[in-house]
Amino acid sequence: MEEERLAVIRQFESGKYDFDALALDVFNYQRLYNPVYKEYCDLLNTPKKLIHVDQIPFLPIQFFKSHLVKSGGDWEAENIFESSGTTGDNTSRHYVRSRELYLRNSLRIFEEAYGNIQDYHVLALLPSYLERENSSLVAMAKYFMDQSGQAELSFYLNEYQSLIAQLKHNNEKNILSVIIGVTFALLDFPEVDTVLFRNAIIVETGGMKGRKKEMTRPDLHELLKEKFGVQAIHSEYGMTELLSQAWSQGNGIFTLPSTMKMKLRELSDPFSFQKIGKTGILNIIDLANIDSCSFIATEDLARMQDEKHFEILGRVDGSAIRGCSLLYIPEK
Repeated sequence: MEEERLAVIRQFESGKYDFDALALDVFNYQRLYNPVYKEYCDLLNTPKKLIHVDQIPFLPIQFFKSHLVKSGGDWEAENIFESSGTTGDNTSRHYVRSRELYLRNSLRIFEEAYGNIQDYHVLALLPSYLERENSSLVAMAKYFMDQSGQAELSFYLNEYQSLIAQLKHNNEKNILSVIIGVTFALLDFPEVDTVLFRNAIIVETGGMKGRKKEMTRPDLHELLKEKFGVQAIHSEYGMTELLSQAWSQGNGIFTLPSTMKMKLRELSDPFSFQKIGKTGILNIIDLANIDSCSFIATEDLARMQDEKHFEILGRVDGSAIRGCSLLYIPEK
């Protein structure tokens, strides 16, 4: 069992693999050594031997709220990431066997999109995440700060004046800033001279959490672009149940990293897939989830532009509200 796990991890971390072939290896491993996923596959009468990734079943994401989703035996988690949820909701719990595997993977994905982390000063405006423990987003941001060579961590609750002072300093030194901010905190940012953000990339992570009136992502981004005087608002698509992320560098279009693939299932038939350009519900393959489940049926509505690019359109009607994705865009 452990030899099989390590063989998969070696391929994964090398970055040199055929995605579909490795996904089938991961499926075979998790089918054998993940009790929850094994039972789910058995209930669906999934064949023992699969020949194509399209045959792989996707575990409903709600299982991370109701079950212990672990692959590879009885090991102790180095981290238990928890979703923010809302008052009265059960939260998802992701048991992470290797924190370092998650962090290295997240950095590799960031650098795929933006280049060397040492070219940036990472600033995190994440009040709702800093106020609770076990946030995967906070762990990722801290790791980015550490790897960038920053002298100290740059987390902010509501200390806007301190953040403004840091941005002024970065401008004077011609340092490029990346501000990773929860949506409502970016909206609450005081009015300042937009020249303050001339060397800044602003990344909204979603998460109004009932604090402000909901709006479409295009409307939100137009408001934030005007507020900060920038050409584009960037975004991060991630969740507690995933150990990989997708980044958008504007217009709400996300690029899949090399560690993820997505399929859209039809609204009325969870076992039928939509074509490129159509709206459907996201099924995600995340190879980084080797120790939990790599095949997840989310509750997020999306549209794939092509095999590598997608946009999030909102949530399935009746789904529990999730902090990472509250914005809705009507279908074109």
